[in-house]
Amino acid sequence: MKRELDIVVISDVHLGTYGCHAQELLNYLKSIEPRTLVLNGDIFDMWYFKKSYFPKEHMEVVRRLLKMAVNGTKVYYLTGNHDDVLRKFGEISLGLIHLRNKLVFQVDGKTHWVFHGDVFDPSVQRARWLAKLGGQGYDLLIRINRMINRFRGLFGLKPASFSTRVKKGVKGAVRFIGDFEDIAIQMATENGYDNVICGHIHQPQIREVEGKNGQKVCYMNSGDWVEHLTALECKAGKWELYHYHAADYAAINPRLQVPEKENSLQVLREEFDMPGLAAFEWV
Repeated sequence: MKRELDIVVISDVHLGTYGCHAQELLNYLKSIEPRTLVLNGDIFDMWYFKKSYFPKEHMEVVRRLLKMAVNGTKVYYLTGNHDDVLRKFGEISLGLIHLRNKLVFQVDGKTHWVFHGDVFDPSVQRARWLAKLGGQGYDLLIRINRMINRFRGLFGLKPASFSTRVKKGVKGAVRFIGDFEDIAIQMATENGYDNVICGHIHQPQIREVEGKNGQKVCYMNSGDWVEHLTALECKAGKWELYHYHAADYAAINPRLQVPEKENSLQVLREEFDMPGLAAFEWV
């Protein structure tokens, strides 16, 4: 049975790259039924997109997102730095997907400010070539990490995250993450927001802090689907950080599975042609 949720926020999926855990994300999306789904940037990786690499699992994620929109989920796509080409279109609705740069809404009287977060990254704003080079290195590290973890698994060893070790070992990376969070919190307090939700830095977190003016702000980061496989979930006004566990999606006997009959290309055409659903009121 699918879990019914009020709001789900995911970010940094990076479809079209080798590091993307598309199958795991697909499993997760099939297990939930949110009223509102916020795709908080870098869902597609348009910096490194190649026609030669967009596997079936990646396409199935796109199809699942569209199917959720058709079935009644309000889907917002907030632009990030890896899909910033979409920002030129402004804030529009593409059929059932609502393209935005940021969102502001209220839950139980608390004002939420949602955006990707790359506006606080100086490497993206001032040295785009450096950010792209760093992204390539990160993707390569993730691929090497997966290969090594496969060998570790053969010997009964737990997976290791080399990128996490690198971030912890490099003072500049740790300082950048801290600065990013501090700036987001400061901006939220200055604008009177109760909660601020970001992505971008691939560091899932929920923590409440007190701003300089004494106002308490809850900082949340949805993490990513490259390394941490996390999402933010809200139900009845309470936010929780979801962590993917493969054991929760153990494969069942194929004889018990009911294959989907519809053709993928046909479904995509039908979903794009369908009229938008009733609008959900956002502040």
